[in-house]
Amino acid sequence: MTVLITGSRGKVAATLIPLLRERGLAVRAASASPDKLTLPDGVERVVLDLDDPATFPAALAGVESVFLYANPKHIEPFLAEAKAAGVQHIALLSSSSVLDPDADTNAIAAMHLAVERGLERSGIQSTFLQPGAFAGNALGWAWAAKSSGTVDLPYPEAQTSPIHEADIAEAAFAVLTRPELRGRAYHLTGPASLSAAEQVAVVAEATGRPIGVNAVSGAAWKESMADFIPPTVADALLSYFAAHQGRPDAVTTAVEELTGHPARTFAAWADENADAFRP
Repeated sequence: MTVLITGSRGKVAATLIPLLRERGLAVRAASASPDKLTLPDGVERVVLDLDDPATFPAALAGVESVFLYANPKHIEPFLAEAKAAGVQHIALLSSSSVLDPDADTNAIAAMHLAVERGLERSGIQSTFLQPGAFAGNALGWAWAAKSSGTVDLPYPEAQTSPIHEADIAEAAFAVLTRPELRGRAYHLTGPASLSAAEQVAVVAEATGRPIGVNAVSGAAWKESMADFIPPTVADALLSYFAAHQGRPDAVTTAVEELTGHPARTFAAWADENADAFRP
């Protein structure tokens, strides 16, 4: 079985590829810039840009399963080409935002919903992995933590259940290698709901140095993020933060059900990445 991995420069995909290769599967690592990939021996690399349908046919030729990042721009041509190539299963890296009541109007949720709905119409067996906040999102605080020792947060008490990217990769590995798990949606979370301020405190403990929290307005935070986050995405995040201020986030057991072990803690992620926050 040949498995196509899209977005192979991403943390989840980069962790998933060696797992599949160790199982002895044929893996095709796809990226818009495949020459920049660092891959295990025996992994094929291929050009695939989800913004460019001309790259779809060669990337999908001979593929049976796909690990797909959610990009709705050309999802219909991608799925048509996948069906023509004989793809039997697609594991989609979606988002738990699709489960929220405002999913159709939330920019983050809407893009993932568009891909989920395209897959549902395609007739290709599909599995939806719906993680919440990635633990690695905390790396967005690294520069401020190193330079000033203080992190700006618009809603310090907004809670998420951050999930370690390795757990997402292992969940994807499970559904790609165990047919009985396919065809479902899995809401993936870390093992505990933590406020943003609590997450900063966990990172501070891992680094062995204090990191303060500075509460800022949503408008000020959005302006500070303007070079990194599109305005519609920033608005969606602010809406999420506001809705979860002081409110525990959902915690599921899906990671353990798929991988056989409890989800990794945020503290474990912080210990692994402490150097990113140190001067």
